[in-house]
Amino acid sequence: MPAYEAVIGLEVHVQLATKSKLFCSCPTTFGQPSNSNVCEVCSGMPGALPRVNREAVHFATLVGLATDCTINDSSVFARKNYFYPDLPAGYQISQFDLPICEHGHLDVDVDGASKRIGITRIHMENDAGKNIHAQGENVSYVDLNRAGTPLVEIVSEPDMRSSAEAVAYLRALYAIVTYLGVCDGNMEEGSFRCDANVSIRPVGCPTFGTRTELKNLNSFRNVQRAIEYEIARQQDALADGEKIVQETRLYDAVKNVTVSMRGKEEAHDYRYFPDPDLLPVRISAEELARWKAELPELPQARVRRFVAMTGLPLPEAEVLVQSRRMADFFEEAAGLADPRKVANFMLGAMLRELNAGGGSLADCRMTPAALAELVNIVDKGLISAKIANDIFADLLRNGEMPEAYVKSKGLVQISDSSELEAAVDRVLADNPAEVEAYRGGKTKLMSFFVGQIMRATKGKANPALVNELLQRKLGQA
Repeated sequence: MPAYEAVIGLEVHVQLATKSKLFCSCPTTFGQPSNSNVCEVCSGMPGALPRVNREAVHFATLVGLATDCTINDSSVFARKNYFYPDLPAGYQISQFDLPICEHGHLDVDVDGASKRIGITRIHMENDAGKNIHAQGENVSYVDLNRAGTPLVEIVSEPDMRSSAEAVAYLRALYAIVTYLGVCDGNMEEGSFRCDANVSIRPVGCPTFGTRTELKNLNSFRNVQRAIEYEIARQQDALADGEKIVQETRLYDAVKNVTVSMRGKEEAHDYRYFPDPDLLPVRISAEELARWKAELPELPQARVRRFVAMTGLPLPEAEVLVQSRRMADFFEEAAGLADPRKVANFMLGAMLRELNAGGGSLADCRMTPAALAELVNIVDKGLISAKIANDIFADLLRNGEMPEAYVKSKGLVQISDSSELEAAVDRVLADNPAEVEAYRGGKTKLMSFFVGQIMRATKGKANPALVNELLQRKLGQA
């Protein structure tokens, strides 16, 4: 059996965070009663004329600029013809041969190696509605609230060779569109979703194999699992002498399998032609320059700066920039305290508490100034690192400033040598066998003594001073 390699391309659909739809003034608000955000245009009524939402053009251009695409000064909307109940006009308004952005790329890091993924095109299109299949009833309903919602579709080159590369690329895109503020990134609500095109070929073969398109990939984990399953399925099929069929397959996350959905269409099946109701979209040089000046520092540049600022390994710094909110929080706190120690608290105690509670940074009441103050009062010895870790959940939840909190709770660290010396003497007197063993060469017992003293002082003893006193009294100073 020959060795195979995967060939993967992604088609990522990003819902643009405009207040109104792409070709009408209906709101894009999620969760409204069915068919309440609908008008003659987005419901496909004959004679209703679309008009382009300029903010959607603005947002699409920002995505193109952030991915080093060529921005076309003129692009054309086309009708993509197919029939489905949630597509009221019988066609989707998309872009075909003249998209708004082309020929970009994105660099991703996988296992310490950089990989460049080409971006073929970014085009605008309106979303379809939603079919609702009622359980227990032999009937389906159509909700057109989503119909007409503005999307950009980001089509990659087939440059990825593993599920890990695909997920790294997808995460990088997600970070970009959320940093730009052009998408809310809510995958559960369908704001960011993708289809994966997967094929395999013998290693070294220059031609591509037959590809399948995977749908229903609504999380980074499901993208990885679906691609891995599909690669294995195609390998098994070829080993059994079967041919791979070009088709669209649906991913079942519960069973972790892909199942055939329908034959895969080609572009000519959609009978594209320019939409006669819409003029070409034109972007002036002045407009493009103004939009380019809006670009914030993007995640890849920010992570490199955070690595230089903190000395953190790249994977840990990447966690800090996984969302703009997280990166901004770190940046503000790091301006008031030691950046590496701020990062350690965020990557450790903060993420632990957020994950345990199922919340996000937006839900916590701790401010960057409060986190910086916590780092600083540990540094100046007001409390120990252990106490800081113990009280972190309370601070995250109630939003109190750390110094006032520890003073009100009587948690200030004991740094008075005479008070600590008495505690050390008591512990040594209560454990004569361990003292003798330590002096006989079992120096690992030092941690035992420190633990006993910390217990006796309810964790408030200054650890450095405890160690100094112990070493002196045990004859090691």
